[in-house]
Amino acid sequence: MPTNYLEKIKNSRVYDVARNTPLDFQPNLSARIHNRVFLKREDMQPVFSFKLRGAYNKMAYLPKAALDSGVIAASAGNHAQGVALSAQKLGCRAVIVMPTTTPLIKINAVKSRGAEVVLFGDSYSDAYVHALELEKSQNLTFVHPYDDPDVIAGQGTIAMEILEAHPEPIEAIFCCVGGGGLLAGIAAYVKAVRPEIKIIGVEARDAEAMTESLQQGQRVMLEQVGLFADGAAVKQVGEHTFALCQQYVDEMIIVDNDAICAAIKDVFEDTRSILEPAGALATAGLKAYAAREKLEGKTLISIASGANMNFDRLRFIAERAELGEKREAVLAVTIPEKPGAFKAFCHLLGNRNITEFNYRYSDPTEAHIFVGVAVNDPTESAQLVKDLAAQGLPALDLSENEVAKLHLRHLVGGHAPQAENEVVFRFEFPEKPGALMKFLDTMGHDWNISLFHYRNHGADFGRVLAGMQVPPNELTEFSDFLNNLGYPHWEETNNPAYKLFLG
Repeated sequence: MPTNYLEKIKNSRVYDVARNTPLDFQPNLSARIHNRVFLKREDMQPVFSFKLRGAYNKMAYLPKAALDSGVIAASAGNHAQGVALSAQKLGCRAVIVMPTTTPLIKINAVKSRGAEVVLFGDSYSDAYVHALELEKSQNLTFVHPYDDPDVIAGQGTIAMEILEAHPEPIEAIFCCVGGGGLLAGIAAYVKAVRPEIKIIGVEARDAEAMTESLQQGQRVMLEQVGLFADGAAVKQVGEHTFALCQQYVDEMIIVDNDAICAAIKDVFEDTRSILEPAGALATAGLKAYAAREKLEGKTLISIASGANMNFDRLRFIAERAELGEKREAVLAVTIPEKPGAFKAFCHLLGNRNITEFNYRYSDPTEAHIFVGVAVNDPTESAQLVKDLAAQGLPALDLSENEVAKLHLRHLVGGHAPQAENEVVFRFEFPEKPGALMKFLDTMGHDWNISLFHYRNHGADFGRVLAGMQVPPNELTEFSDFLNNLGYPHWEETNNPAYKLFLG
């Protein structure tokens, strides 16, 4: 007999531990994409994730004998915390098998709830197989993170809360997808109550198990999955979840890591909360869908599914967010290798905000510059490339080049034995438009710039490393330039790191 998910969701026992979380309007994102965007704040649950709902609902319905023996789960982290807190509430033993790639913040959070942690394998699938072995050997009850009717029903209570909070028309609800429990639960409830609302699942580009399965009409097993959105890194979706998604889900959207980073920034700007990558998947998909469909004035809702962020990832996310929003163009520009060419190139950039500048002398005739420039949209990037070419400066747009964005931006440089009389200084530039041009204008002299490195890191000043070819008989004039410039500076010509790698 088919499961009546509407009744199961209505009768779910989640509120012993879970909160009815707010449905918050997102003013900044709404204004930018010209739609009314709301965020279901599951990041505000006691374990900072929606997973608590399904875990507790499953465990609350277990027989006393099963609870007395204990439970076991396999999880990349958020479900683990849900099971651990549920076990703490119900007074039973909990063993959690987690992939070895799980962020430490999630491991410690599970241990702090009194659960026993076993690290095994590189992905959820590996941990899952090991958990099933321990289930039999230790007579434990397995609490599946997504492929269980009670777990699905627990997650479905989110939809019940959304529709109660917003009875007005809704165009679409967006859910992140790993194994499919959240998407299945929300879809089952919404389509039973408000079938006109579109239900759209969102997956990371390198973890598209549900998308592939729905396209092929059967569950597929991915050979490997990317781990950036580790909370949704699942090789195969569940049987129950797949069947429900086949029946109720309108569409799947795939987004890349840059789009996820941009969505994390979007949510932060509206809420001052930092979602984990999987937690921002739904917002990234919402933005992509609204842009593709050219929607305006519609009500769109995304689920902020988790905020168990690994602090070490913040640097990468901040760096990639502007690229994900298409608000930074990364270019390789070729200019003549002669005094004054660098300054002329900067004049061509006009008042644009330079986010990064990497250059090292390597050829007596041509200079290759890696530059990041703030733009409003991709069309501006294309126009900038055309404008530079018209001035005889060939430019290559590297904004979609993963090797350039991940690696080469950090590797521009090397030894330059031809750069005679090079002096190297570290500067602190005020982080404001015109700071670089003031540097070049104040210099005045035709000293050749042989090294330049700058990257905007969000501070109130920019850190710059610059090398200039200054003949010994002009060092007094160079000292006057430094004094007139007025920027804090430190000479690094004799720095051993410079000598080893750049001198």
